[in-house]
Amino acid sequence: MSFSTINSRSVTGIGAYSVCIEVHLSRGLPGFSLVGLPAKAVKESKDRVRSAIINSGFDFPAKRIVINLAPADLPKDGGSFDLPIALGILIASQQLPPDCMQAHEAAGELALNGQIRPIAGVLPMALAIAKEGKSFIVAEANFNEASLVNQLKVLPACDLLTLSNHLKGSLPWNNSASSYATKPIKPQYPDMQDVRDQQQAKRALEIAAAGGHSVLMVGPPGSGKTMLASRLPGLMPSMNPQQAEQTAAVYSVSHQGFTSSNWQQRPFRHPHHSASSVALVGGGNPPRPGEISLAHHGVLFLDELPEFSRAVLEALREPLESKAISIARATRSVCFPANFQLIAAMNPCPCGYYSDPDQDCSCSIEYVKKYQNKISGPLLDRFDLHLEVPRVTTSLLIREATSKAESSADICKRINIAHQYQYRRQNSSNSNLENKTLYSVCKISEDDKLFLEKIMTQLCLSARAFYRILKIARTIADLAQLENIQRTHLLEAISFHRPALGVK
Repeated sequence: MSFSTINSRSVTGIGAYSVCIEVHLSRGLPGFSLVGLPAKAVKESKDRVRSAIINSGFDFPAKRIVINLAPADLPKDGGSFDLPIALGILIASQQLPPDCMQAHEAAGELALNGQIRPIAGVLPMALAIAKEGKSFIVAEANFNEASLVNQLKVLPACDLLTLSNHLKGSLPWNNSASSYATKPIKPQYPDMQDVRDQQQAKRALEIAAAGGHSVLMVGPPGSGKTMLASRLPGLMPSMNPQQAEQTAAVYSVSHQGFTSSNWQQRPFRHPHHSASSVALVGGGNPPRPGEISLAHHGVLFLDELPEFSRAVLEALREPLESKAISIARATRSVCFPANFQLIAAMNPCPCGYYSDPDQDCSCSIEYVKKYQNKISGPLLDRFDLHLEVPRVTTSLLIREATSKAESSADICKRINIAHQYQYRRQNSSNSNLENKTLYSVCKISEDDKLFLEKIMTQLCLSARAFYRILKIARTIADLAQLENIQRTHLLEAISFHRPALGVK
């Protein structure tokens, strides 16, 4: 047989599309042609495959070799096609049985000596292959990541020669594949118990974690804004398997890569204020996920919010509403998920002490207005909770705590109950409530409707603010385990929606 086909995968976004590698050996002058929109890294596989086959003790056929990567109109990138191309050549040259790869798919990069190296994007491939009911041949270093997918048989291989012996049947597959595996570590987060005082801020983060709401914290330097934000992932409910797979798939296709020990751990992304819009939303060619996608099902914390460029901050507005980001390039368009909780922190003025009664502010009124106006009104309107974080007094810090503060585990008990209420009722968090179901879920009395209408008029709040107040009040009622929203819940929601910024 001078023809063979091998199945593999091409990763686009966080999806993995089937690619059929067709290998044909024919008479004529020796040559190696690769067609099917291969990128430069794929074209260079010809030299890697040739050296790997020869150094593994096989004969490289002195024939005209044509390899087609089908479908022909799908761009292919990366070194993951090295292994299936090499196996296709060995099968077509009758050095491997013709049917040895019918039940398998393979992906891996080859070293010149035949070693199989790990690749990026293994998890999306594994998720797609599991639906086909086939087994997946990967490098040993990719075994942990691929084996996270249930109902998938993962076959780790160290080099091309050993893999060939497995496929021939002369060497059984290693039944102790678990020796390659490392168990995921239970997520460890900073504890809320470490935070002194700041009861209002803790309450706001509890509401944010229970309903998936975004938070803007404003306060002087050293008031604990960063410390509070870093503890939000520890308050959020545990990820379900589907959420964990989506988050891991984003990391798998990114330049950062995925570590299996971080399975089901809520991401906490803290980009520097010098980050560009491409670093935040994603980009490149081929497109790669940015910080907002790496924070999928986790927290994106933007410290020193006014120091970010205006273009970067405005790029957040659409993903905050759509929970996804679409990146278009000339040859392809990909969509990355971006369902994150945005937590931002800022000082009220350049010196930081404008709102601090115990410190003298050195900024003029015009300078304070200019600083605060770096944040546009539409972006401010997308924060569910506006929170003023005061400075903790020195005497409180020095004095030993007389009573033990609530731990994250204690707060999580209430949050988990509220979270269960939401998913039983509408199968989503309160922050993702659609307007058509909002009124049936957020029931308030006629008197409270009139009260809310009066407040909306007095504060000149937008329609988006109205819906967000109802959603926050619904979350507060869920934390209190009540079916209907009460006046006290509306008052607390309105107090958190009152802008923390403003020039006196």
